[in-house]
Amino acid sequence: MGLTKQYLRYVASAVFGLIGSQKGNIVFVTLRGEKGRYVAVPACEHVFIWDLRKGEKILILQGLKQEVTCLCPSPDGLHLAVGYEDGSIRIFSLLSGEGNITFNGHKAAVTSLKYDQLGGRLASGSKDTDVIIWDVINESGLYRLKGHKDAVTQALFLRERNLLVTSGKDTVVKWWDLDNQHCFKTMVGHRTEVWGLVLVSEEKRLITGAADSELRAWDIAYLQEIDDSEEPEAKKIKACPGIQDTPAAEDGALEADEASEDRILSCRKAGSIMREGRDRVVNLAVDKTGRILACHGTDSVLEVFCILSKAEVQKKMDKKLKKARKKAKLNSASGEEDPETSVSMTLQDEIHRVTNIKTSSKIKSFDLIHSPQGELKAVFLLQNNLVELYSFDASLPTPQPVRTSRITIGGHRSDVRTVSFSSDNIAVLSAAADSIKIWNRSTLQCIRTMPCEYALCSFFVPGDRQVVIGTKTGNVQLYDLASGNLLETIAAHDGALWSMSLSPDQRGFVTGGADKAVKFWDFELVTDKNSTQKRLSVKQTRTLQLDEDVLCVSYSPNQKLLAVSLLDCTVKIFYVDTLKFFLSLYGHKLPVICMDISHDGALIATGSADRNVKIWGLDFGDCHRSLFAHDDSVMYLRFVPKSHLFFTAGKDRKIKQWDADKFEHIQTLEGHHQEIWCLAVSPNGDYVVSASHDKSLRLWERTREPLILEEEREMQREAEYEESVAKEDQPAVPGETQGDNYFTGKKTIETVKAAERIMEAIELYREETAKMEEHRAICRAAGKEVPLPVNPILMAHGNISPSAYVLETIKGVKSSELEEALLVLPFSYVPDILKLLNEFIQMGSDIELLCRCLFFLLRIHFGQITSNQMLVPVIEKLKETTISKVRQVQDVIGFNMAGLDYLKRECEAKSEVMFFAEATSHLEEKKRKRKNRKKMILTLT
Repeated sequence: MGLTKQYLRYVASAVFGLIGSQKGNIVFVTLRGEKGRYVAVPACEHVFIWDLRKGEKILILQGLKQEVTCLCPSPDGLHLAVGYEDGSIRIFSLLSGEGNITFNGHKAAVTSLKYDQLGGRLASGSKDTDVIIWDVINESGLYRLKGHKDAVTQALFLRERNLLVTSGKDTVVKWWDLDNQHCFKTMVGHRTEVWGLVLVSEEKRLITGAADSELRAWDIAYLQEIDDSEEPEAKKIKACPGIQDTPAAEDGALEADEASEDRILSCRKAGSIMREGRDRVVNLAVDKTGRILACHGTDSVLEVFCILSKAEVQKKMDKKLKKARKKAKLNSASGEEDPETSVSMTLQDEIHRVTNIKTSSKIKSFDLIHSPQGELKAVFLLQNNLVELYSFDASLPTPQPVRTSRITIGGHRSDVRTVSFSSDNIAVLSAAADSIKIWNRSTLQCIRTMPCEYALCSFFVPGDRQVVIGTKTGNVQLYDLASGNLLETIAAHDGALWSMSLSPDQRGFVTGGADKAVKFWDFELVTDKNSTQKRLSVKQTRTLQLDEDVLCVSYSPNQKLLAVSLLDCTVKIFYVDTLKFFLSLYGHKLPVICMDISHDGALIATGSADRNVKIWGLDFGDCHRSLFAHDDSVMYLRFVPKSHLFFTAGKDRKIKQWDADKFEHIQTLEGHHQEIWCLAVSPNGDYVVSASHDKSLRLWERTREPLILEEEREMQREAEYEESVAKEDQPAVPGETQGDNYFTGKKTIETVKAAERIMEAIELYREETAKMEEHRAICRAAGKEVPLPVNPILMAHGNISPSAYVLETIKGVKSSELEEALLVLPFSYVPDILKLLNEFIQMGSDIELLCRCLFFLLRIHFGQITSNQMLVPVIEKLKETTISKVRQVQDVIGFNMAGLDYLKRECEAKSEVMFFAEATSHLEEKKRKRKNRKKMILTLT
């Protein structure tokens, strides 16, 4: 048996050409102590941190596979919470750029993330309709809040009270009491999805944005305060006069459960503010001070409002009253009756429009921050792969927003339609609907940007000093790279120029277009009108007229044959010298979009919209094999130079490598999140670059690691198994109905593995305990000490005892996965764990972790534990030891808290003394200056 053929593995090397992807939101982050300079932007599965001042990418928070859908910085500015498409949440440190904490609880994409005021808890809302509250410090889930019937769009903690307010696409706003985790109020005053909500005016007012052009305002009255002021209980109050309101039947200004038994708060509609946009609210937000409110729809305008303070509103009302009285006086002077003058306060008096910010393209998300200079900064992530920063002074009567910076160089405004490599493997060309960019492959920096027409195909001219672009309008554009100038535009075809192929002798090229023609071109040097030097140009030499639109053209390496793919689903082969017909390759059910000929001219591979790749012999035109390659159209196909391996890219977001001799699928490169339009293989075959509808360019690199097909298949099967394990039904918990999940976690392959590790540790403990019993019996029988064989696993862990090994294993499970791991543990292991927990708690270390395990096991196996007579003494012992040890821990924490309070008071007292000393020295300084000034005046006079 011969040796198996070895292939080399290609791996993902980098993502570039992307400034920010559309699914997530942009946020300001604090880095190196600076606020308002750095922004975090979702970039497919990663998060990029951009420096707005320099326009540079300074940090990449590496994701795994799933796309980022939501970002939220922590209140202390040290961490960034990132929500993903699969429902997982990771918390990254902005100092190190590492994601140390992972929360798995949601079954669908995370749509909302919010920290509480101190940053200890995180609320996450998802498309799976659940809201989960996570304990960030303990790295575990606290509880799951179920009640929404559609995706959750926003969740906010209240500052002063332990309440949460959430909105959803199910048209309701829900209020949750977090002390007992239940929904105590549902506001049904909306007829469409609620897309955003904010709390303003010291949390006394709620503003919601829905799918119409109104922003609704709701007055919140906390009933403790109402009771204090001895006001009557909230009744069904009509909206104030003068406030624009809709009939109650349509808007339902009252909640479903507005009743006297509500003991926490009452809500009533205060009115509406009209937006200028006619479509739905996409984002609604307030700045940190709660004074500036901003929102935008699906267009390119951000509307900014100012929420006035009580004093400002009073001032405004006094002015209004003065005006009204003056008018009344004038009326009475002209003989009219003098009615009682009064003015009613409307919502428009409290919230007034400040300005509109018009961006250069549609807004996807924005964030606000106050700069130290007092102006407001607004940063936007736009639909066309762009970040813009605007600033304005909100205190002015008519502020003018100014665009202070934008990040554009790092990517194209539209999808890249063609990529190609230079002959030295160093430069990469990417071209889109409006521009060509040249990238340095090793640094991934953009070194040239040149405006162009809508590009469809491209190549570097031999010598790498010029590039040729084929466009949608049928033109050939020739660019000089050194100067970045367009040298010439030649009208080549009447329709789109779909494909170009450089001739193997490098003296010319061939083009194929939608005008059913194939044209042959030669390079030539012409004298420029403006200078004496000669420059490169092209001239047409021949035309081959065909019956169908030409989709793709390709020269054979010996330049004897030309392959032309036509709209009638065939590939026709012609002799280059005489243009006579040679072969017709038919068999595809849909047109052939891409094809390539191998380096030795023996094989031609064709990729079609029918999702198949066919490999043909070029000598007789026989089909060697048809491969079902992708789950959608095959968009691009390229042979690796000097081999019979080729790459295909499909609309199914995958790149696949194939062996054309053995007809084997070698490997799949996954990473793109949208359909792939094109790819290029470097001349030495070490690099592949691909471009996708997700606006990203990806670089793949050939490693020296051999790839063995059997192992690859095995890994694929394992990955599929792991995925199926995670998708299996959640373990049943007694007393819970199906589909009702009390716990915050979800079963993943990590939790299953953690449970397996605990089971293995307990089995090892059982075996070792039995061995020790045997060893004691042998020692007694022999009447002397016999050496005990040590387990190699325990020896590897530093010769620890079997029970200590179990404790180490439990401590090794991630905090966020602990509950789920214990949940899938079979009950047969629980008695042993309870006995061991008793031992561990008596030792007095890791009390918090051990109690967490103990209470969780008691909660889920309560029935079985209480009915098991053997476990009664164990539970009794646990009860004694746990209570005493927890009290000890409580005392230590109490002592430490008191100590910290004392230190805090000491520091405050010291700082007060310092403050008074400073104030005194300032006063003396002022007196001295005044004396000096008086002396000067006296001398002058």
